[in-house]
Amino acid sequence: MRLRVTLAVMGGALLAVACSDSSNPITQPAAPSFLDVANSPGHIHVMPTRAVALGLDQAKPGGGAKVNNTGIFYHGGPILAATKVAAIYWGTSPIYNGGPAAGTTGTGSADGSLVGFFLRNLGGSPYFNINTTYYDGNTVHVSNSIAYTGFWADNSNPGSTVSDAAIQAEVVKAFANGLPYDASTVYLVFSGSGVNLGGGFGSQYCAYHGHFTSSGRDVKYAAQPYNADFVSGCTALSGSPNGDFAADAEVNTLAHEIEEAATDPDLNAWYDRRGYENADKCAWTFGTTYTANGAKANMNLGGKDFLIQRNWVNAGSGGCALKYP
Repeated sequence: MRLRVTLAVMGGALLAVACSDSSNPITQPAAPSFLDVANSPGHIHVMPTRAVALGLDQAKPGGGAKVNNTGIFYHGGPILAATKVAAIYWGTSPIYNGGPAAGTTGTGSADGSLVGFFLRNLGGSPYFNINTTYYDGNTVHVSNSIAYTGFWADNSNPGSTVSDAAIQAEVVKAFANGLPYDASTVYLVFSGSGVNLGGGFGSQYCAYHGHFTSSGRDVKYAAQPYNADFVSGCTALSGSPNGDFAADAEVNTLAHEIEEAATDPDLNAWYDRRGYENADKCAWTFGTTYTANGAKANMNLGGKDFLIQRNWVNAGSGGCALKYP
């Protein structure tokens, strides 16, 4: 499919990208125009803030090339059948409690933060099993697994406002500092408090994922700003189920980006007619909750409780869920 892409933002709200297809018009949400998108048009996909999401009515099934009736559709691109993640912590001190010290590199098992715990326990869960309902043109499905292969904690100050081009450069820099390139790895770039990661954090989005080309290689990445800086727009916590508000806030947007990077890594695989990817269709909805440590939670992963948004099941008539089946 050949897409013609235009980027636009108006009045702080994201406009859809206009795409053309000879038979079925589709859309992909635009990369905000304040981001550096010189690498390729529409190379990122943002997670909206709570305020923006309230106006999206995202949980309705969308139209498109009707190959099933689940409300989300396949457009021919690759998926990540075996998802891997690597963390890049960008700051002069640990970003999350118990996290890697600045200037160090290690395996995922050595990341003592709650974020690291979440990355090690998300795969194999009934929740991530929702992603196994997505597949490629050869009917290879996303597996219910996530390998947290390693981290690099860059002992440098990213500055108060970081362009998307600088985020891409940071990922490339990580390849020279202990994180090997891998086509199935999503490189997660975390920043600390006070950093506007990407240029529109908090006003336009809470996180985003995308891809770019470096040395002829397709690199998948996600920008993970410090969501606790925007409590009303980028968190939905009532208390903190693990007594670590910043990390408890971060894992919700982190789950959103990982599940979308698995099903739509190059932004040409799974989304509905309006351009919403699987997690978009359930963003900021949490289903049945319970109380843990005096806080709201909705799932237990590895023995710890979390409040994580629902994801869209690509089976039956489709819908938002916390687990599959």
